[in-house]
Amino acid sequence: MFQQHIVIDGLQYSHWDRDYFLMLKASGIDAVHATLVYHEDARATLTRFAEWDYRFERNSDLIMPVYQVEDIKKAKELGKVGILFGAQNCSPIDDEIGLISVMRQQGLLIMQLTYNNQSLLATGCYEQKDTGITRFGQQAIREMNRVGMIIDMSHSAEISTLEAIDISERPICISHANPTFAHDALRNKSDTVIKALAAKGGLLGFSLYPFHLPNGSDCTLEDFCQMIAKTADMVGVEHLGIGSDLCLNQPQSVLEWMRNGRWSKQMDYGEGSANNSGWPDPLPWFSGEDGMQNIYQGLLKTGFSDKEAGQIIGGNWYDFLEKSLTPMLSLQ
Repeated sequence: MFQQHIVIDGLQYSHWDRDYFLMLKASGIDAVHATLVYHEDARATLTRFAEWDYRFERNSDLIMPVYQVEDIKKAKELGKVGILFGAQNCSPIDDEIGLISVMRQQGLLIMQLTYNNQSLLATGCYEQKDTGITRFGQQAIREMNRVGMIIDMSHSAEISTLEAIDISERPICISHANPTFAHDALRNKSDTVIKALAAKGGLLGFSLYPFHLPNGSDCTLEDFCQMIAKTADMVGVEHLGIGSDLCLNQPQSVLEWMRNGRWSKQMDYGEGSANNSGWPDPLPWFSGEDGMQNIYQGLLKTGFSDKEAGQIIGGNWYDFLEKSLTPMLSLQ
């Protein structure tokens, strides 16, 4: 039954080469939300688009771009993996609100308002003071709503996240984070945030990044599925998905770019421990081609129905994207 479902991973930043695309295809994943940029400005973001255009040319038998939700079904029918682009920071728009529309037309479908630090739009989850959504941020949210660019608050602080949920006229996502009841990491989300997200029709993608899981790299499939089950009891199955945050085969330099960008001379340890200075050991039950199928089977064993398990491994992401990517002007 796994193969009959649409399977979507709501966030990855692995080493994108042909071997990895072959693995994705073998895994049964139909679409991946790929991080296009972390701290790149508008000009550098265009280069990232160009790099992906070249990947699509060289691997057209395996991958295809996703510009609208129907492209995901097309990818499944063709036996390819659809790639939809997101930014883990608001840096691609510099300080210019008009670039939101420009980047959306290029294919940037999802954008985080912050990445750990204070941004021009909101406060990141590692800041000591959370001042909420800025004046620019309020207008950026409205413009993202208008053009059909999805707001992602995965790396944002609590007040900022709650304000974004309230300000946005359209549901937002937290593409890759876990509940704090499972593991109290700075980037994980409180019950208050998760309930507010669900109340406005939003979506939470559960992360498989070990530093944000119960028992870290020793987190079992059962532990992971129990976390999902407890969240489903709290807000309902229809608001839950997977956003693995998988970063396979990436060098230390990529980790340092993710955490430090250009703003720090010292290594940012994220959760505050030097033990987190390198890549964590990947979860053995997820890092191979059977990862999503293992989650599907684990959900069934945890008590979810086939329909519910299918929603979590991709159906809910598909429905969320279908509602969120259409520009509001075309709906009037």
